[in-house]
Amino acid sequence: MATDMLTTRVAPAWVDYNGHMNDAEYARVFSMAVEAFADAIGLDESGRREHQVTLFTLETHLCYLAQAREDEALTTSIEILDRDAKRLHVFFRLKNSADQLIATSEQMLMAMALSSERPTALPETVDWAVDRLGPLDPDNWPDQAGRHVGIRRR
Repeated sequence: MATDMLTTRVAPAWVDYNGHMNDAEYARVFSMAVEAFADAIGLDESGRREHQVTLFTLETHLCYLAQAREDEALTTSIEILDRDAKRLHVFFRLKNSADQLIATSEQMLMAMALSSERPTALPETVDWAVDRLGPLDPDNWPDQAGRHVGIRRR
């Protein structure tokens, strides 16, 4: 079940010499979506302070599927692919106002203790909030999930 996390617009500073959103800016939007996700599950500023836990991104895989132009509305949604006590394997979709999928970001997030910057278990209330979102049945994973980068040889 996909849950909307972030709505934004393509800022003029995000547009490159090709006239569309620069590839690095897709990563920015997905990073903003991770922040919105953290807020939604109780790891906003006050939650981080209370629990002394934050999220770090360990790995990201972006797929660019279509172009986004200046001032275009964008919506990012999230699905939980898998999780354990400390890690969240998540999948973001980025769509434009026409509901066209323009990019995806598969990420591995890790709960980290603020004091030591070492892995730690998600706080119980955060754990419950994540449980409400998934996980997605592996048979229903998006096509872009679980891919690797490489040149296919026949």
